[in-house]
Amino acid sequence: MFPRPRFNPPLGPPKRTARERALADFRGIDLAPLEKIRERPAKAVGDVLPQILSKLRMEQRQGETEILRVWQHSIDPTIAAHAQPTGVNKGTLFVTVDSSVWLDEIVRYRRKEILDRLQNCFGRELIKRISFRVG
Repeated sequence: MFPRPRFNPPLGPPKRTARERALADFRGIDLAPLEKIRERPAKAVGDVLPQILSKLRMEQRQGETEILRVWQHSIDPTIAAHAQPTGVNKGTLFVTVDSSVWLDEIVRYRRKEILDRLQNCFGRELIKRISFRVG
């Protein structure tokens, strides 16, 4: 209905008044570093956010969360009770198993089945192999 007001940021930092400069000199404060920082233009959130998310590896963490969700729903509940995925690195899914007995059971009889199910859900490029360890 009504047009949305547009926010126009001020052009450049506000200039220091003579009074502020005199007080800073009197107190022995060097304002040059602060003025340099203020001279940098503000960036839009849309420009900064992708960089921050990539540094936090949010896509990778989302993928790991999705693997955990699929693990709970597509793997046999008795196996899921004793083995949990702990991470993915270069195509290898790392799974921690709670005892050596279950590790032996999974590695001998269930490894291929688990790998096939996960590759069916996520593709062969994301999960190429599975590494089980006792933890």
